[in-house]
This record gives sequence, structure tokens and C-alpha cells, in this order.
Amino acid sequence: MAEKDVVLYNFVFKPGHSVEVGGFIPTDCKRFAINFGKDENNLVLHFEPRFEHSGDQHKIILNSRVDGVWGQELRESFFPFQEGSDTTACFQFQEDKIIIELNHLKPLTFSTRFPIEEIAYVSVKGLQANSLTLK
Repeated sequence: MAEKDVVLYNFVFKPGHSVEVGGFIPTDCKRFAINFGKDENNLVLHFEPRFEHSGDQHKIILNSRVDGVWGQELRESFFPFQEGSDTTACFQFQEDKIIIELNHLKPLTFSTRFPIEEIAYVSVKGLQANSLTLK
């Protein structure tokens, strides 16, 4: 998706913690993705805002992945992103869900689809990330 993708292994993100991702959305961005899980094949959350990709325009795709197999996509019409601008997304990990706050606006909730005690893998693709803060 982009040359400056960020991938972190052995990350420690447990229930009660939150991670804030800040970055710049390139002017020609078609989509970007932020993933959390055990590894790249087991994602508790795949968060993908699509400006224009795979027939979606201005939709946020939420999904999970278990052993390399994608679950059912959820599509959100709430889309507070603009190409060529900075953005902030905060992900709060709770026991059975992840609450996503976008640009300090309306939160989205994604229920976890498999048990996970600790998120060890984080990736940011297509977004020029300039901060990743664990709280």
C-alpha cells in the first residue's frame, strides 16, 4: 500500500490499554489499514478506511482473520477522513471488543471474534504514520 508501512511484533497491548495512531493520509490514497492481532494471519481487528477501493467509496471496513481466513466484513458509512490531511485513530482494547475513536469523534465498536489475552502484532499500511502511542 505504501513505502512507509509500519509492522511491530512482540507488542504488548492488553485489555484496558489503548493505542493511538497518528498519521498523514496521502493525497492519492485509495485505502489504508491498521491491524491488530497475534500475527498477520490472526487479526482480532482489521480496520480499513476505503476512499475508493473494491467498489467501496468512503466506507470503513472492519473484519477479523483466523488462520489466514477472513471473517465477514462489516461496513461503516461514518467516514471522517480526508486525503491530504492528518488523522488520529485511538483503539481501546477491552475483554470482548475494541472501541475505535476517529479524529476525536463518534466511536465505533468491533466485537472480538476469538479469545485473545494480548495483542502482539500491529501493522499500519498506506498511512504515513508519525506516531503510535500505547496508553
